Amino acid sequence: MNQVILPGTTATGQQTTLGVMGGGQLGRMFVQAAQAMGYFTAVLDPDPASPAGLVSHFHIQTDYLDEQGLAQLMQRCAAITTEFENVPAPALFTLGAHRPVAPGAEAVAIAQDRVKEKAHFERCGVPVAPYAVIETPAQLAAVDEGLLPGILKTARLGYDGKGQIRVKSCAELAAAWDALKQVPCVLEKMLPLAAECSVIVARGWDGDMVHFAPQLNLHRDGILAVTEVFDGNLPAAIVQRSVAAARSVAQGLKYVGVLCVEFFILADGGLIVNEMAPRPHNSGHYTLDACDVSQFELQVRTLAGLPLTPPRQHSPAIMLNLLGDLWFDADGHAITPAWSQVLALPGTQLHLYGKLEARRGRKMGHLNITGASVDVVKVTALRAAELLGMAAF
Repeated sequence: MNQVILPGTTATGQQTTLGVMGGGQLGRMFVQAAQAMGYFTAVLDPDPASPAGLVSHFHIQTDYLDEQGLAQLMQRCAAITTEFENVPAPALFTLGAHRPVAPGAEAVAIAQDRVKEKAHFERCGVPVAPYAVIETPAQLAAVDEGLLPGILKTARLGYDGKGQIRVKSCAELAAAWDALKQVPCVLEKMLPLAAECSVIVARGWDGDMVHFAPQLNLHRDGILAVTEVFDGNLPAAIVQRSVAAARSVAQGLKYVGVLCVEFFILADGGLIVNEMAPRPHNSGHYTLDACDVSQFELQVRTLAGLPLTPPRQHSPAIMLNLLGDLWFDADGHAITPAWSQVLALPGTQLHLYGKLEARRGRKMGHLNITGASVDVVKVTALRAAELLGMAAF
């Protein structure tokens, strides 16, 4: 795409509109960033109460493959993005034939399939854990026992730890594959881990690329719980290698948009890639309050062909992921989290996503904590977690 899509009113008197496939919280924050810059927005999502749809100028309530819905989105929008990786790639192909779409269908299709994803990582020279593809009984029988113990993961539609089973033996592996309905899977060897981190990059249509500082992440039950971003959160060698690897992954895809690449830091100091997300990422939510340009503004800029300025983090930050569990006490009774006490703590910024029902394990919002020093931020974050009944970190 060579044309820059500017915000505001066009020469024909129309408001420039940007579209997003998907109406979840990531779409909501993209919509808010686009509107702050002067764009109109349109969301395609079948849920009438979708968080993004509730705040957008236009909400097209259809299935992602509905031809009339896609046509309406194309008619309204100058360019279109996506807010989650499981938007059907064929829908993006259809949209991409008529409008600029970022990320493109090819990149999203690779991210949707762990087999293709791992092959792409290897082509880019980025280390991965030893693995085997299991799509047939013959491949199951031929698995090298050296890959055990391991984690069996469905090749498609897995997220937040879903579609994954840990196995220690060939018998457990066979039972796990049966439990997953014998869909295509990847078996990854379990390696001794020291930590997890992620890097968010943004790449424009012209190949220009910028990135945020690597994020140190803590997961619980497969769901991101805490992200810490400040000088010294990771060893310098890990910072350098993870940034180089993430940029290589984006460059190899000729990616346009915001991309998150997640890594495992091994106990021996090694670094291997876990997976990528072709969209803004939960671990980048701190950028809303700790950086001069957020990951969502960079998503708008990449889509519209606007200049990419290297983001500057002006404050150390910790992000706490707020799950629906916080809306229930130990006996399962509904409660209201202690927002007044939490927001009385200096440097706390609450972001709730407008979801109408709290459920255990559901992402309801996040809390960003910023401050003048790392020590201040850590103390405040630990106190906020205590007030909310969250585990310490």
